[in-house]
Amino acid sequence: MSQLIEAIDLVKHFPVGKKLLHAVDGLNFHIDSGETVGLVGESGCGKSTLVRLLTRTLDITDGHIRFHGNGIGLIPARAMAEHPLRREIQMVFQDPTDSLNPRYTARDTIGESARLLTETRDANEIRRMVEEAADHVGLPRELLDRYPHQLSGGQKARVGIARAIVVKPRLLILDEPTAALDVSVQAVILQLLDRLKREMGMSFLFVSHDLNVVRLLCDRVMVMYLGQIVETGKAAEVFARPLHPYTRAMIASLPGGLTGGQASDADLLIGGDPQSPIDPDPNRCRLLGRCPRGTDLCANSAPLLQTWADGRSAACHFVTP
Repeated sequence: MSQLIEAIDLVKHFPVGKKLLHAVDGLNFHIDSGETVGLVGESGCGKSTLVRLLTRTLDITDGHIRFHGNGIGLIPARAMAEHPLRREIQMVFQDPTDSLNPRYTARDTIGESARLLTETRDANEIRRMVEEAADHVGLPRELLDRYPHQLSGGQKARVGIARAIVVKPRLLILDEPTAALDVSVQAVILQLLDRLKREMGMSFLFVSHDLNVVRLLCDRVMVMYLGQIVETGKAAEVFARPLHPYTRAMIASLPGGLTGGQASDADLLIGGDPQSPIDPDPNRCRLLGRCPRGTDLCANSAPLLQTWADGRSAACHFVTP
């Protein structure tokens, strides 16, 4: 598979007085065409900032973003709104109620993307595009003229997805797309997303706190901790044999936890509070203080993200493939 989007030494710092908050700190990764990658990590680790950088609604501090071979990282966020590549990267937001304009019908909401991100101005063609997108997501056409308050949670979620896919993007970024939905509706929407991926050939970046969803839906997983990627790998392998202590602790917290004799390991517990992301010590492991494996080596030498021949990567002094 060819690489669709790539981040190279990607950095985003925010000024906090005279100091800097390291929200995203030197990330290197890629997403292939047709691939679904899960992005996981606790609140505050930098997931939302990374999403804003990739969708180009936030300017980067340093590094590069390449999309289908084109450098887009240095395009100012304001200019990206009118850039030809804008339609290629679309997003589905966490809460469909908050992300829909209450004054727009479903038809207006979906059609707005077609009007703003394509050169189509013919009303009949836009109507056709809207109805085709509604059909793709299983939204009955008779609901297109309803306002958000007249739709159920699942129907609003379908409108949000239709709004994103109406311009046929190559990359769809999903930010907790089912978090605000009932469990029964979540399952339906996840099945819908899986079908859309296969039918439309899109790539997904799936941001979620729900590790079970990531395990079922994603081809690969990236684990973030305090602005850095600490582990990556094929989803099945990461969940079966996580390498990084932080990843192991997250997976061990799931019902059923770890298998294969790993569940009783002493290093499954992560305690204490995270370090501050404001001007972190570059020579110190960011998990130190919470990790039961921490030693003087971790205090004086920050581990680098090391990749092995099987494609697994982890940033820890004490792991091997």
